Amino acid sequence: MGPLLAAVLTGTFVVELIFAIPGLGDTFVVSVTQRDYNLLVGVTVLYAAFLVVANILVDVVYTWLDPRDTLLRNADTQ
Repeated sequence: MGPLLAAVLTGTFVVELIFAIPGLGDTFVVSVTQRDYNLLVGVTVLYAAFLVVANILVDVVYTWLDPRDTLLRNADTQ
């Protein structure tokens, strides 16, 4: 579920570009074409933060839904 959420978030680049929807994906593409490196780094860090928070949220929800999968059990197997 985490990689699916990442695919949805990164798919916004294409959708916003094709349909001319203003958003972070469009801002990212425009910053690449105009070589605005500060904006490019900012949008990249923001997307990375979204993905980290989303993956943590998916892990917490998955553990809540399936109590057999615990953090302690995962730590013991590594």
